[in-house]
Amino acid sequence: MSFASVRELIDRALEKKVSVAEIVLEDESANLGLGIDTLRKNMHERIAIMKASMEKGLAEKQVSPSGLTDGKAYTYERWREQNDTSLYGKMIARALAVAEVNACMGLIVASPTAGSCGILPAVLITYAEENHLEDRLVDAFFTAGAVGVIIAKNASISGAEGGCQAECGSASAMAAAGLVELERDKVSPEAIDQAVSLALQNVLGLVCDPVAGLVEVPCVTRNVMASVNALSCFTMVQAGLATPIPADEAIRAMKEVGDLLPESLRETAKGGIANTPTARKIASAFLK
Repeated sequence: MSFASVRELIDRALEKKVSVAEIVLEDESANLGLGIDTLRKNMHERIAIMKASMEKGLAEKQVSPSGLTDGKAYTYERWREQNDTSLYGKMIARALAVAEVNACMGLIVASPTAGSCGILPAVLITYAEENHLEDRLVDAFFTAGAVGVIIAKNASISGAEGGCQAECGSASAMAAAGLVELERDKVSPEAIDQAVSLALQNVLGLVCDPVAGLVEVPCVTRNVMASVNALSCFTMVQAGLATPIPADEAIRAMKEVGDLLPESLRETAKGGIANTPTARKIASAFLK
């Protein structure tokens, strides 16, 4: 992608008086030599995979060899059907579902990574369905993807490099941007800057500390946290709340913090939750 900053992307959309998704699609088409219709078709296929992984995780208990993934999505969905029909409830169930399918080696879309794969589908697909905006889903994912590329260029989307802030945090910011695209009739592209910045500020410093080195605990439930963060940040921006810190500065701050994280807190399973007594026992038993 040609854009190096969130600001540049937004400014181009404002200058041309079009949506950010249109700018992204034009740029991708030029860079990849593919027609816009082909790009849209490819994204439709990825969204279909995301939907299938959500459905699988909700319909069948996902249980991993370690036992750390134990069908939380299935259990939560059965409870939710009787107790919580809200957007948040559906989003939580779906974030769990996709993350558990990943933990059990099922087919998912790494968006932007496998460890954060539940966030974008849970947030964008659920919000679009609840608000009858499915016709904008492809655009929302292209906008979210553009933000992810910019974060990858200027910081990182790797837990091993920047901690979980770089994985679940980046996905949360991407989802918040995608929500702005879904509601583009109500909010300006400027809202992407605010939503991305808020989402990253809220997870700054989040460490990567998988128990036994597996993408299960606390990774699966962090997908839920990051999903809720994305929706809450978008809602605050939609209501007119603002942050003085631009998205591009928040991205650079995330890189600075990631560079400062010790090796024990960057996907090595040597610190954080992975270094608790119980986690060490689990790792010892599983890795024998």
